[in-house]
Amino acid sequence: MADVEEYRCFIGNLSWSTTDESLKDAFGKFGNLTEAKVVFDKYSGRSRGFGFVTFDEKKAMEDAIEGMNGLDLDGRAITVDKAQPQGPGRDRNGDRDYDRDRGSRYDRLFEFFVLLFWIGYYYLNSDLF
Repeated sequence: MADVEEYRCFIGNLSWSTTDESLKDAFGKFGNLTEAKVVFDKYSGRSRGFGFVTFDEKKAMEDAIEGMNGLDLDGRAITVDKAQPQGPGRDRNGDRDYDRDRGSRYDRLFEFFVLLFWIGYYYLNSDLF
């Protein structure tokens, strides 16, 4: 199965007030958009300050990079560049892969405190005291 080439732009330095719709409005003048997405933190719900727009044509992507890089959008000078392909260790929501074979960092922290508890318990109940 052949991979479909995506013409995707990374948009950095976005204002927290920028929405998917305002990205569509700003970049729609360069060509047909297939997606415009501001990335949000899944815990706080606040914008992470970057997003992506995907065009259906390479020329539209190139025109958008040339025409929008450094311009003001919602009060901030944005950076626009060709998006890098998604590599291993991240998903499309921007979540990091924190060594999934060992569990999350919170699981490891919990295991550490459990170990400290048992060491203290053993020490207090031994004849060393």
